[in-house]
Amino acid sequence: SLILAQSGLFEIIESVVAAFVSPELGNAYLGTQGDEWDAQKDMTSAFGGAALAMVFTFAISKGSGKSAILSTP
Repeated sequence: SLILAQSGLFEIIESVVAAFVSPELGNAYLGTQGDEWDAQKDMTSAFGGAALAMVFTFAISKGSGKSAILSTP
């Protein structure tokens, strides 16, 4: 959830900065190439990467016999 929140915050900040700095060149700066769903696709990619990292972490910890959940020492 932290990765997805960070991705969303970055997309919001990026679009606000582009709108304030140069409204007429905002889309060119963002590099959306006319794709109105670019920010959502970026966030979906971040979610997929975070989910994949969790699966790998679980699989590695399962194989090593260690708990995937944080434990106190």
